Amino acid sequence: MRVLFLGDIVGRTGREAILTNIENIRKRLSIDFIIVNAENATSGAGLSSNHALQLLKTGVDCITLGDHAFDQQEMISFSEKEPRVVRPLNYAKSAPGFGSRLFKLPNNKKILVMQVLGQVFMKRPFSDPFEALELELEKYIMNGNVSAIFVDIHAEATSEKNALAQHFDGKVSAVVGTHTHVPTSDTRILPKGTAYQTDAGMCGDYQSVIGMDKVEPINRFRTGMSKERFKPASGEASLSGLIVDLRLDGLAQKVVPFRYKGLLDQHGMN
Repeated sequence: MRVLFLGDIVGRTGREAILTNIENIRKRLSIDFIIVNAENATSGAGLSSNHALQLLKTGVDCITLGDHAFDQQEMISFSEKEPRVVRPLNYAKSAPGFGSRLFKLPNNKKILVMQVLGQVFMKRPFSDPFEALELELEKYIMNGNVSAIFVDIHAEATSEKNALAQHFDGKVSAVVGTHTHVPTSDTRILPKGTAYQTDAGMCGDYQSVIGMDKVEPINRFRTGMSKERFKPASGEASLSGLIVDLRLDGLAQKVVPFRYKGLLDQHGMN
């Protein structure tokens, strides 16, 4: 099984890059399943139901969210009825939607997708992501009732992401970090077979400050004051993430970074 995970979509330019290229990417690279983090896809803050449906209709198999999951109010009700959208597992138990989803592929293989939020440097005190995953994993046996397990750890601190991956090494297929929008160069397979990358990066304009038009972020860093709202940068987007090839037992056989178009193109599929 070959899975493509793409990092945070930021604004229209990232969203349109996905819509335009995802079908070609799937065919050219023989991708079986596509996971995309889209919590910043609508105006750089949250995800609307309309934009979610566009992504799903174009070929994305699963959308993960994050700390901005419900910035767009309509996502509260939409996530309850759309099984392909996964919000953080360690939100409050009363939160709408679901933090894990089981997907059945055409070849009858099953892939479980889960997302948790980190606690370090995050603005709200979410519950323990380690415990949330451990409780959910009690229901599943890799190479038993599920073929593969992917975890999106949406967190600020690289150490927390790394610790979580090491803790679940051998118990899940992959742990992929999101949230910081900057692709890290530590793509690897951990000792017990779990694929890992601290941050998948973003799908957006890299001539920016983590996807936002650079004028206002620079102003805030220089003055400590805000002049206007952040707005997504509008230049050509690069798609960033990783591709994981899985063994029959659900663990990783191979993992490579994925960088396509714009500044980061490594795949030459234009």
